[in-house]
Amino acid sequence: MSSLYPLRLESSLHETIWGGQRLELDGWKRLPEGARTVGESWETEISNRIENGPHAGKTLGELVTYLGAPLLGKQAISIFGERFPLLAKFIDANAKLSVQVHPNDDYAARNEHGKLGKTEFWYILAAEPGASIIHGFQVPSNSEQVQNAIESVALESLLHEEPVQAGDVVFVPAGTVHAIGSGILLYELQEYSDVTYRMYDYGRRDASGKTRELHIERSLDVSHYHVSPHVKVRPIVLSSQEQYEERCLIACQYFVTREVNLKARGVLQDTTTDSCVILTSLGASLRVAYGPDLEQGEQLERGETIVLPAELGTYRLEGEGLLLRSYVPSAEDEAWRLWRQHNHESSK
Repeated sequence: MSSLYPLRLESSLHETIWGGQRLELDGWKRLPEGARTVGESWETEISNRIENGPHAGKTLGELVTYLGAPLLGKQAISIFGERFPLLAKFIDANAKLSVQVHPNDDYAARNEHGKLGKTEFWYILAAEPGASIIHGFQVPSNSEQVQNAIESVALESLLHEEPVQAGDVVFVPAGTVHAIGSGILLYELQEYSDVTYRMYDYGRRDASGKTRELHIERSLDVSHYHVSPHVKVRPIVLSSQEQYEERCLIACQYFVTREVNLKARGVLQDTTTDSCVILTSLGASLRVAYGPDLEQGEQLERGETIVLPAELGTYRLEGEGLLLRSYVPSAEDEAWRLWRQHNHESSK
């Protein structure tokens, strides 16, 4: 077997004060015994281990160092450097998350020791009746107004709250003040960065009775104070045929995510180019065929993730159901171009 093949990744589960057990109850993950508040499953964390093939047991980060460009791709390296570019997650918001904001790349590079900023998007998988998110402000605001509202535990009065339901797609560019509300399960894709500034936490306390750290000064530095032009973006149809339907959910300089709906015994064939590709099943049961004659294969099931190296070449998806495939686009990417035509405000 070649050193370049579809890499099946384990997931890393993270307990949070706002998490729950929905990832297991809804059939996405098996949680450890005794885990009560699992909020996130990180699908492409660099410490996650490879589960298949010659690289089994190595971490994704180790493979980035070992394989370099053949794994990452020239386009991914041109945007992100020699590091894994994108972090995919499942998020279970059993309770509402804190109000947060992320810096852009320039700010993070200057103030966070060369780290990346964070632009992300959310694909709502399930939402309880009345569930909502926070995205930007109700009316144009400024840093002084926001700081006063934080200090008086009244920031919610300034923030825009948006109802959501399953199927909604939300773009969260760096600088957007945001929060995921309670009763929401979603898939998130982001620049691979851990830089988050907690702006506001509703005055709540953790299990030990302490308030969580806030990063008020830096959050005020990086926030956009306008009203979000569009909270929910418009996916566009890329292809509709007998074997499958494909939509572009989101597109920006950092990532494109396509949703593929394989029909009964559906087949989609494509070729990797200048970026690695992240495949995550949202219920699809499929085989990822690869190799010179497409005779080798890896199975992908609900809630699982596979990474296709950039130089893998031709691959074929065979099966049925929904999956996502994400990558770092080139400037000429057709899905990105078409998505921009239908999402003018969101793409600025």
